[in-house]
Amino acid sequence: MRFESPLADALLLQSNEAQVADIPDHDIENALKAVRSHLGMEVGFVSEFQGEERIFRRVDSILAKPPLFQGQRLSMDSGYCRKVVSGELPELIPDTSLIPAALGIPETSLLPIGSHISVPIRLTDGSVYGTLCCFSSFPDTSLRTRDLQTMRAVADLLGRQVEQKVAVRRERDTLSDRISGAMARGQPDIVYQPIMRLDGMTRAGCEALSRFSGPPQQGPDRWFADAATVGMRLAMEIAAVRKALEGYKPLWGDGAYLALNLSPQTVIESDLAEVFAGYPLERIVLELTEHEQVEDYEPLMKALAGLRSKGLRIAVDDAGSGYASLRHVLSIRPDIIKLDVSLTRSIDMDPVRQALAAAIVSFGGHVSCQIVAEGIETEQELLTLQGLGVRLGQGYLLARPAPIEALNGAGVSA
Repeated sequence: MRFESPLADALLLQSNEAQVADIPDHDIENALKAVRSHLGMEVGFVSEFQGEERIFRRVDSILAKPPLFQGQRLSMDSGYCRKVVSGELPELIPDTSLIPAALGIPETSLLPIGSHISVPIRLTDGSVYGTLCCFSSFPDTSLRTRDLQTMRAVADLLGRQVEQKVAVRRERDTLSDRISGAMARGQPDIVYQPIMRLDGMTRAGCEALSRFSGPPQQGPDRWFADAATVGMRLAMEIAAVRKALEGYKPLWGDGAYLALNLSPQTVIESDLAEVFAGYPLERIVLELTEHEQVEDYEPLMKALAGLRSKGLRIAVDDAGSGYASLRHVLSIRPDIIKLDVSLTRSIDMDPVRQALAAAIVSFGGHVSCQIVAEGIETEQELLTLQGLGVRLGQGYLLARPAPIEALNGAGVSA
């Protein structure tokens, strides 16, 4: 039976206010318990509709063995929820024995359900998130329209609370579908940008670069970031590496190395020995990208140790762009350091950039580390870098990224 409390009045007042504060996530359970207790009913739950299933997100009960549990999934065709939302059942049923449609539902006798009150939880766009429901095994003729109004007020507050979570999940689902779709279409496509010896303009190597054809039209960094958001970056990065290795077959014989981009986390979590099996490790350079901060270098170094002992070389990307790349250099002891485009861009006109590049070149000489300048786009930048002692470089001035067919037989390594 219903217990008198100020809950109904407070909730009805709140539901009419223009601004209602969100219920903290941990208080959804408290709100459910409060409304169930106020109505004096045995079981209360918050359900979410997902396709043809309803998921019980919160369950509160005074019963020692509740008939439902949190996380349980049931068909939308079972129970009262869908029928209440569609209007086949009334929202307020004090006595189910008086409602023929309720008597025809198996759960009415199985649970059993003697009284039932349920309202949809709607989002601001009008869509139904799920239902807020309370029921008891016995009829309760004390249930009134005012109790239904209380339930609606609570459902309104719950709808506001779950709105942001639903939006985040929908965005995540959209991203997941987009990434899965791209990979199903065989993306990313791979192009190769030559890395040239600056003294004789012969090809020393090529960097494999990923390209995506939308929608949406966005850069590779954004695609990989989206893949990371939905837990698919490892799969996408490894797929790109496999495709790059296979596509480079026509150039394996010319002596030029292949540079592949991988995040440190993918290096740690994947079996690179299996990925590189059958390929010449001494001709592969692994460029470590910095998508997230490396907190502990020990797992990374352990994952690389066996491959490095067999000839794999490591490059640190984006040197000169920030503290993270410097930590990489000091912790990983790379074989190659790549000067970031932010350092090489307009270096001919900036003495500070020239001084920093010269310091990195000097450092490389002391530790037997090659220096590659990225993003060379003008003759003046090229001449300045040559004067600073940079021996390798890449950029649009030297060669644009291209499919492997366009590189085969052109600019062969000497």
